[in-house]
This record gives sequence, C-alpha cells and structure tokens, in this order.
Amino acid sequence: MAKITAADVKKLRDATGAGMMDCKNALKEADGNFDEAITVLRKKGQKVAAKRADRDSSEGVAIAKINDDNTVGVAIVLACETDFVGKNDDFVKLANKFVDIAMNYTDRESFLAADFDGMTVAEKLVEQTGVIGEKLEIPAFERVEANYVGSYIHGNKIASIVGLTNAIDKADVLTKDLAMQAASMGATTLSYKDFDADFVAAETDARIAVIEKENEELARLGKHLKNVPQFISMSQLSDDVLAKAEETAKEQLKAEGKPEKIWDKILPGKIERFISDNTTLDQEQCLLDQNFIKDEKKSVANYVATYGDVAVADFKTVRLG
Repeated sequence: MAKITAADVKKLRDATGAGMMDCKNALKEADGNFDEAITVLRKKGQKVAAKRADRDSSEGVAIAKINDDNTVGVAIVLACETDFVGKNDDFVKLANKFVDIAMNYTDRESFLAADFDGMTVAEKLVEQTGVIGEKLEIPAFERVEANYVGSYIHGNKIASIVGLTNAIDKADVLTKDLAMQAASMGATTLSYKDFDADFVAAETDARIAVIEKENEELARLGKHLKNVPQFISMSQLSDDVLAKAEETAKEQLKAEGKPEKIWDKILPGKIERFISDNTTLDQEQCLLDQNFIKDEKKSVANYVATYGDVAVADFKTVRLG
C-alpha cells in the first residue's frame, strides 16, 4: 500500500476541488496513483449525478463575457440545486472558468465537448456534482458576434449580451442600456417584423379567449370589464386597419360634439392609444418596440436612433430557472 502524503492530497484537491477526505480516500483506493485517483472521483461524481438526475437545478449563476475587442460575447448559466451553493465563491469561480472556455465555441454542444484540464466540460460538471453533492448543469449557452458587443448582468441571475452594427462613440453605454432593457423586460426577439403570421394569429386567439373568460368572472362580480383587443401586434395593423381606426375615432369625436376644427389635435393621441392597446405582444417580446425603461415616453427603437448611424444586430439573454 502506497504512503499517502498531505502533499498528495493537496495536489489532488487542487486539481479536482474535491474535499480532503474524498481525495485521501480516492488516493488510497488508487494505491497512490494520481490519475487513477481522479478516475475514482469521477466515478463517484457519476454515481451522485445519476442519483440526482431528476433534481431541479434552478439556482446558480448567469454570467457573460466579452472578448478584448468587443466583437464577441457569450453568456451561460451554471445551475445548481440551492442558493447556498450558487453564492459560493468557488462555484462562481468555476462558472468564470466555464465562460472563459465558452468564448471559443459557437454552440452549447461543442462547448460541452470542449477540453477542461484533460476532461470535457460535460465530464467536469459530473465530477463537480460528486464534489459538491448537488446536480450541476449548464442549461443555457448564447453567443453574439457583431461589430460591437456589450453586456449586462443582473444580480448573477440574468445575463444579456447585445451586438451593434457599428462601433460608434459611446457604444458601451448603448449596449449596456439595451442589455439592461432585455434583462429587465424579457424581450425574446428584436422586432415585430420577426414574428411568423401563424404565431401571431394563434397568440391573438389565445389572448382574446383568456380576457373573455376573465370578463365573465368580472361581470359576475359586477366589476369593470377588461378591454378585449382586436389585435396584439403591429404586424396586424395594416394601412386599412389604421384608416378604419381613424374613422372610428372621428365618429366618436363627432358623437361627443367635439368641433371638427380641433380634431387634428386630438386624433394623433387616439391613434397612438389604439396602437398601444393593440400591440401588447410587441411590447412584451420585441426589444425595439418596448417602452425604454429609462424614458418610457420613447420606444427602444427611438432611443437607439439618438445615437445616429447604428442598429441592433442581435441580442441574447440567459437567466436562471
């Protein structure tokens, strides 16, 4: 039986992050063979991972990294089971090591197969599951490449990366504001122009059905009913639809006895309200069509326009849970 020294245990612990007793026992089982001891710890991790495979890993950290010339950004989530582990300094350091590796890959699959000190990233997750005793996984991986990329991380729970078409003056300010917007307001796509017509139609029917059901209960309780929208996206508001909305508004003004000479001052506000009431999907999911969180009087698109010749090339967000 090989003699196991404190230096041997420390070396194995530094290499794997496992506890001192786990390292000592692994070295004993491997008769002092360092590589075999690592295999022993990996097998332990596999057993723990198998037992905890159905556990919910909704805690952890969301993290982003941008390369030195601000042309590539990646964001990942390293998930665990408890908030206690997610806030641990060593866990956060591990997440940073993972995101450094992720910078060199374009998709989650190739990233998980990447080298991590002689094992794959996926194998490292299994190993650390055994070390920590909780299920570890990387459920989210996103990458953005553009002429300028910036990021924003909210409390290690949400990370957003945004790419611009041009590396303009104060691009860092613009990308941070946009990434903060995406993280805060949950946008999933850039513009209503990205929506598929069938998706919008199905979503419209679903939302109308929900509101109508809610109105049945409100009516039973004698409460004010919610407005049932005709539409939910700017993609549905054709010139004919907007023209009809304007005619309806004029009829209302006439019925209210408003002098026709002041209609031009009132109509823009009514049309703006009609558009707002009938573009709820855009406001929820489309980054450029949302109200800007720092100035709700303007849209995100209008805010971007204040920076001149630049547009949003892409954005991605990862979040826990």
